[in-house]
Amino acid sequence: MREVSGRTDHVVVVGAGLAGLSAALHLLGAGRRVTVVERDDVPGGRAGRLDLGGYRFDTGPTVLTMPELVDEALNAVGESLADRLELLPVEPAYRARFADGATLDVHADAAAMEAEVRRFAGPREASGYRALRRWLTELYRVERDEFIGANFDSPLDLLTPRLARLTALRGFARLEPAVARFISDERLRRVFTFQSLYAGVPPRRALAAYAVIAYMDTVAGVYHPRGGMRALPDALAAAAGDAGAEFRYGTRVAWLERIGGRVTAVRTGHGERIPCDAVVLTPDLPTSYRLLGHRPRRPLPVTWSPSAVVLHAGVTRTWPELAHHTLFFGDAWERTFAELTRRGTLMSDPSLLVTAPPGQGMFVLAPAPNLRRSAIDWERVGPAYRDELVRTLEARGLTGFGDSIEVEHLVTPRDWAAMGLAAGTPFSAAHTFAQTGPFRPRNLVLDNAVLAGCGTTPGVGVPPVLISGRLAAQRITGAGARRRAVART
Repeated sequence: MREVSGRTDHVVVVGAGLAGLSAALHLLGAGRRVTVVERDDVPGGRAGRLDLGGYRFDTGPTVLTMPELVDEALNAVGESLADRLELLPVEPAYRARFADGATLDVHADAAAMEAEVRRFAGPREASGYRALRRWLTELYRVERDEFIGANFDSPLDLLTPRLARLTALRGFARLEPAVARFISDERLRRVFTFQSLYAGVPPRRALAAYAVIAYMDTVAGVYHPRGGMRALPDALAAAAGDAGAEFRYGTRVAWLERIGGRVTAVRTGHGERIPCDAVVLTPDLPTSYRLLGHRPRRPLPVTWSPSAVVLHAGVTRTWPELAHHTLFFGDAWERTFAELTRRGTLMSDPSLLVTAPPGQGMFVLAPAPNLRRSAIDWERVGPAYRDELVRTLEARGLTGFGDSIEVEHLVTPRDWAAMGLAAGTPFSAAHTFAQTGPFRPRNLVLDNAVLAGCGTTPGVGVPPVLISGRLAAQRITGAGARRRAVART
């Protein structure tokens, strides 16, 4: 593994999102002095919170999977998740509602899920689910340390015994056909493949290796921090602060001083100069490259994931149809992916995610084409599309939803772009084959500049982003840190 050269005593981390906080904790645990520079007044980044009219909303991720990765980051400074955060299991993990009126609750518990699949689709599909669960578990075990949790310097780094095992498990086949080997019910297959959309690739084209996302959701279990998802970055930042990190909130990074391939100082918008021995950058790729004044060569331009329209709605009532996470699937499926990823149009038959955490406002997410794929005038179209989403949910069982809304906030791809997110998408670089593993934008960019976050290794989602912080720290602290971290996983 290539490492940052020269002294690494003082590291500046740009961004106090989950990737930056994870990096900071691992760096602190390895004895580095850490300064975190964050443009907002609070930690969190995309894992944000909106307070509106007495309602609280998670503005980014709405649940947590693989909490052991949080524990790992806290362990680096001698703490544990139990010291800092109370996690509540989300049960069911999802509720799926289909266009034909059928519903399916997704349980992490194997026996409960097998019984639910038997009720939903019969004994043959229940048997297929057991085999699918075993495959998902083995896939995760093979990928965890040497694919998801590894730094890559070259595609040759894949040439390990686990590559042969991953190939034997059909990890390099396509996701939907791989899942179809186990279950034939098309509705049931959606539950184990829809996650690839957030990785930027339709299930028919996504690598089967990304079935590990379904493992995280449907096997490992889903959790929600008491106080909402913002409690997670709050806890990580507090632990980092107690371990000696210095935080500069409300401070925007203007540029980086460089001598050759080495960053020597971070310059802020306040005119401050912060000398450093190394820097970890967590903004989206174009912003990080702009700050560095360096864009690594790639044979192909970056392909960006689809975006999303999000409606935050404070409502005066509840609906028994809703779980914490409810997926409202439209009848169309293949057409939906073509509209989002190829045609650049809105979904003609929307599939929607509705999140309704206890004590919080509702979160309605509608996948949408990103700004590179589509020329939609969101300032004009946004309000009309909001009304369409409300009508769609009312038609699918949320009677009176529109009339119950007291306060609301709409976020469109145009708003994501205004936050500095490339192509107006919160899901960053898509997980195409050419942007997976050793082919994803590298995290070691210059002699002492390392990237973290969803645009680099390993990718999108809360668990990968936490891992990305650890991987960035390992580039600075050395391979020994990697061995210790893997041993605790």
